[in-house]
Amino acid sequence: MMRLMRKRLQRLGPYQSLAVLGLPALIVEPAKLAAVVVFGAGHWLSGTVVLCVAYALSFCLIERLFRIVKPKLLTLRWFAKMWCWFIGVRAKAMALFTKP
Repeated sequence: MMRLMRKRLQRLGPYQSLAVLGLPALIVEPAKLAAVVVFGAGHWLSGTVVLCVAYALSFCLIERLFRIVKPKLLTLRWFAKMWCWFIGVRAKAMALFTKP
């Protein structure tokens, strides 16, 4: 089943891949903000559960989807430029914290 899903995702075009990646992000990111609201209402345990589930989905689902659709996304010139910029900034930040 997972292999079939991966093959289907790999056959998508670049903008379709972007939509597939964006849809879970549109659900997970507001859930993180909802957790803050739940915390603010004094429900610490519920807020912690919502936040942990949102981060778990973010790490597991969205990261996995990104790995699958990344080659298609990099065919978009604007995405490739943003990705190269991000990688450069990340490398510079990592250089600040690594030992010489």
